[in-house]
Amino acid sequence: MREPTVSSLMTREVITADVGSSFKELVALLEDNGISAVPVLDGGYPVGVVSEADLVPKEEFRGGTSEPPGLFAGKAEKHRWEQAGGVTARDVMTSPVKSISPDTAASVAARELAAAGVRRLFVIDSDGALVGVLSRRDLLKLFTREDEELKTVIRDEIFGRMLWVDPFSVDVEVFDGVVTMDGQLERQSEVEIAEHLVRSLPGVVDVHSRLRPEWNDTTHTRQTTIFG
Repeated sequence: MREPTVSSLMTREVITADVGSSFKELVALLEDNGISAVPVLDGGYPVGVVSEADLVPKEEFRGGTSEPPGLFAGKAEKHRWEQAGGVTARDVMTSPVKSISPDTAASVAARELAAAGVRRLFVIDSDGALVGVLSRRDLLKLFTREDEELKTVIRDEIFGRMLWVDPFSVDVEVFDGVVTMDGQLERQSEVEIAEHLVRSLPGVVDVHSRLRPEWNDTTHTRQTTIFG
């Protein structure tokens, strides 16, 4: 079984801004399209991203806060101060872009999103061109798979094709993405492989396994020879 890739889940129609887009144009892009961030292109290639957080400093440092951050101010505060004076996308954008390739596996993409602490990754092809955007919500599409579809894949693909087990010798039920398996397999190693494969199947929420082996092929008796 092949894991879904970024290209099968990403949003292909991406709203973008140019490095020369004005501050007000950026605000309008976010507001009119109901999005929280927009990639910034220079000559058609992504060079940064502008999010709501990049625009808010303009208001944060309004009014009486006219003095720049002090010498010992944190890096983040100094960066916000610089953004507050920006008038174009180039001035306020965050760079570099958090990106990913379209052929990356969905599970890897999920880990990269978590590690980067961002809501989205911009999808870049081998030429460096922007081809889509992958958000947390896009990854959650995996869990919309129908229970009957999951049951068929588990029965026919995992047990039938991969483990060479009679698919109907094992009882498989799926309800709201939770898989319950009951039955007997020949070896303990097959039980462990089946459980691993089902847990790894995109769309599976949890697994309850009552699979039993006829014999345990995963334990070995060691003989110790004592030389006197």
